[in-house]
Amino acid sequence: MSIKDKNIGFAFTGSYCTFDKAFTQLERLVKEGANVYTIFSYQAQKTDSRFGKAEDFLKLAKGITGKEPITTIVDAEPLGPKNILDLIVVAPCTGNTIAKLAHAITDSPVLMAVKALLRNDKPVVLAISTNDALGNNLKNIGLLINHSNIYFVPFRQDNYKNKPHSMVADFDLILPTIEYALEGRQLQPMVLAPA
Repeated sequence: MSIKDKNIGFAFTGSYCTFDKAFTQLERLVKEGANVYTIFSYQAQKTDSRFGKAEDFLKLAKGITGKEPITTIVDAEPLGPKNILDLIVVAPCTGNTIAKLAHAITDSPVLMAVKALLRNDKPVVLAISTNDALGNNLKNIGLLINHSNIYFVPFRQDNYKNKPHSMVADFDLILPTIEYALEGRQLQPMVLAPA
């Protein structure tokens, strides 16, 4: 299914090491003709790291999409009642976000945006990036895999020798995962061979 003219949310959480890949995919969605709204978690919009300054990321998101990023729960909440989005992708989706989503905690703009989509039976696409995917967060990933309307960008162990519990989505598969999710299907295989 084409994403041309689809209203897509693109939500950033705090796995800053993957922001370069995420922004590449944000640009790709815009080039494919999607109408994209960005949403930033509180950590993603305020934390400067060795991977860049938060203020620069917010400006970059606006420059790519032409829209001010959504940065508050209050601004994210209308996405549900006003039925604005066709789909949301959380890329990167941290272990913290996975755990909160699995347990229905809504304490950030990203989680409110996801909740807004789920209340309308719309697809939510998660591009995980977490050091504890095969540790404490495995149970939460399992819960979400079994949740209707949640789809995963295929993921793999990114450094099985030095970080054996860490898994990261293949960000190049965000677009095909979105296309499948819009048809109610999970892109397979979901778990890829280690990098």
